[in-house]
Amino acid sequence: MGRSETLRKPSFHALPSLREETEALEREYLSPFACLSSESRGRMTREEPCSIRTEFQRDRDRIVYSNAFRRLKHKTQVFLSPLGDHYRTRLTHTLEVSEIARTMARALRLNEDLTEAIALGHDLGHTPFGHGGEVVIKEIYSEAFSHPEQSVRVVDVLENHGRGLNLTFEVRDGILKHSKGYGAVLLEQSKEMPVTIEGRVVRFADIMAYLNHDLDDAIRSGVIHLGQIPKQCTNVLGHSHSERVRCMISDLVTSTRIEAGKMHLALSQSVSEAMGILRQFLYDNVYRSVQVHGEFVKAKKILSELYHYFLENPKALEEELKKMEMGKSPPGTTRERKVCDFVASMTDRYALNLYEEIFFPTPLV
Repeated sequence: MGRSETLRKPSFHALPSLREETEALEREYLSPFACLSSESRGRMTREEPCSIRTEFQRDRDRIVYSNAFRRLKHKTQVFLSPLGDHYRTRLTHTLEVSEIARTMARALRLNEDLTEAIALGHDLGHTPFGHGGEVVIKEIYSEAFSHPEQSVRVVDVLENHGRGLNLTFEVRDGILKHSKGYGAVLLEQSKEMPVTIEGRVVRFADIMAYLNHDLDDAIRSGVIHLGQIPKQCTNVLGHSHSERVRCMISDLVTSTRIEAGKMHLALSQSVSEAMGILRQFLYDNVYRSVQVHGEFVKAKKILSELYHYFLENPKALEEELKKMEMGKSPPGTTRERKVCDFVASMTDRYALNLYEEIFFPTPLV
């Protein structure tokens, strides 16, 4: 047998792929309560597996390369159209949620790729002008509108020229159930909770991120000052942004317990109470402040008038949807739903520029 024949014998395809090696490492290292990439419930449309990336790694990449993800950099977190370079946007909020969630997932030996994919995708459907924009769309379109459901609509229907991203069940589930609003982080009704522990980690990370960075931005803006922060919060959580984040993360990792064969994410009573007080403080002194509410009134006028303009001008709507690369809507989609999708997808500056273009008079030269 010649040397050339010997070299031709081994088949590359007979060797484990890099993806399969990663899946094997997951089975060996991750907690029994982690969601394994190889055990995903799959996608709505079946796809051939990647030879390099796991299913959840593919989802993370699809989210990061999406138009909706890029638009987050020009969407408000709390303060509308801030001129300062250091204020958070919806994108930097997303990155902070991802960082906190990954840190906790790693410490608990959960699936970090799944956690990251959920965290990066959780706000893709958020409206312009922060939660104020969501309130407006509830008023002008439907009370049933919610940004978590809109985020799932983005990844299922609107992205990729209307073809969607075809994400896995676990990532879509985590995105849909990431928000707790003003309610409890972990609910008794299991159907309202993510099916994976990784999705539940993101719920905690979301509130940890916004409690800390919204407080930070409120102090930077002068809406509140350090001396106003309740003493119980500073005594328990710390006096700086980094101290508070570290305290919350460490507390969750050390308070999480295994009972009856299940992992239960938890916080100590002292940290949980301090976070609740801080959240109430932010609602009373920041989110409902004169400065923030005054800007919300302006945003409401802009979004309301844009909504009704495009409702009455379907040709203009179709032109704008093309610019957004959103593709054709599914059969049976009402014009109201199309306009809602368009308005919810806008960035703050897109809405402001479009409003000026449509409603401001054009001076004669």
